[in-house]
Amino acid sequence: MIYAVVLSIIVAVLLGTAVVRSLTVKNQADFLVAGRKLTWPVLVFTLLSSWIGAGSLFAGGENAYKNGFSALWQPAGGWVGLVLIAVIAGRARRFAQFTVPDLLETRYNTAARVLATIAIVISYTVITSYQFKGGGDILHLIFPALDQKTGMNIIAAFVITFTALAGMASVAYLDLIIGLLVTVIALISLPLLLTRTGGWEAVHAALPADHFTVFGPLGWEHCVGYMLPTLLLLIGNQGMYQKFFSARSERDARLAVFGWIAGTLLLETVIITIAVLGSATLKTDHPREIIPLTARMRLPELVGAILLGGVFAKVISTANNYLFSPASNLIHDVYKRFVDPRASERRTLIVSRLLVIALGAFALLQAAYFDSVLKAALYAYTVYGAAVTPSVMAVFFWKRANKAGAISSIALGTLITVAWNLVQNQWPDRLDTVYPQLSALDAVYPALGVSVLALIVVSLATAPPSRANLEPFEK
Repeated sequence: MIYAVVLSIIVAVLLGTAVVRSLTVKNQADFLVAGRKLTWPVLVFTLLSSWIGAGSLFAGGENAYKNGFSALWQPAGGWVGLVLIAVIAGRARRFAQFTVPDLLETRYNTAARVLATIAIVISYTVITSYQFKGGGDILHLIFPALDQKTGMNIIAAFVITFTALAGMASVAYLDLIIGLLVTVIALISLPLLLTRTGGWEAVHAALPADHFTVFGPLGWEHCVGYMLPTLLLLIGNQGMYQKFFSARSERDARLAVFGWIAGTLLLETVIITIAVLGSATLKTDHPREIIPLTARMRLPELVGAILLGGVFAKVISTANNYLFSPASNLIHDVYKRFVDPRASERRTLIVSRLLVIALGAFALLQAAYFDSVLKAALYAYTVYGAAVTPSVMAVFFWKRANKAGAISSIALGTLITVAWNLVQNQWPDRLDTVYPQLSALDAVYPALGVSVLALIVVSLATAPPSRANLEPFEK
């Protein structure tokens, strides 16, 4: 009963926040970037909540269940990326647009905008899909009579409604509440769980020795294969730039990054540790569920209920962010740019909300494709990271990059990731027989390699960018 009560309270608070914030939405700027009024404390928690979602709680938990503390290589990519983000956060806010394709069109051309939008829609709807799956798992744990598929459909309807109500105004303030809740309850849960597990000696005795080594049972090449997609997603992350564009000032954007660094290092390490501790005493056929299962089975009832509610809220928060982001791309980068440039604010808001509904339905369809949240996360991160991130980084760090190089990089990064994943999933046995050395190779290696090579070689082989393309980033 207590699990249902806690979950109901959390849902009521989230829904109330979304409704209140929806009343503040008057125009496109309010919907897409919260009127550019977000202060750095709000930004810290919205960045933290949007980054740490089902990818950390379910994919990271699955990784930790199978491989122990070597699962920390997955979030470590984000930690490395945050160093670069600290350099460019203020400059991103100074540019003050709405989406990453805005950056790419200004620096390159319209084709770069369109190709990036396609990559973002593919990647972010996959990320949204496994938030739905994770939320369905939690509802099944709390209400066993409710099967996971029905729970997933309920979560999808819930998220789509939230996101359509108020856009960024709703997303940012929901994240503030959720980020505080999860950070506090995770820090409380960890020492309690360690005590109830029997201490570190009992944990070491229950798990294989390689679960406590640097590379674990994975080996360095797979650890790096987990790290790179996370790194690439973070430093090119559309949702992150959109939040920087929403900041009240350049100073707020810069301060938010430092808070984000501290919060991410702490919370992701705690999450992996909780999963490892849970795996010492719990066995499951669905490793992605280890953290919510640990909350349900190994913690005092009230603490476990709050942690499970916090995980549920995190899934909602991340799904909001990753559903909202491609919707904002389609409305701003396609509809307003090519379909109806003279659309009124009212029409634009209506179309924005309809796009949220359509993309939510598309994400729900994709949820049936991936059983492993870890595999889905790595695929989504690689689509975005290999296709979009190299050209985004060149905006800030390489003046010689030009439109031909960017178009080649984005197109090839997307194509190779999608094709590699398709071949590995559809014909695994044949691939093992004909090309065994490629069957286990992570897609990030060929996709990123070709993407970066295309950006460099094609840019150097063609005319330099014009002054008009460079000037907006030199102010």
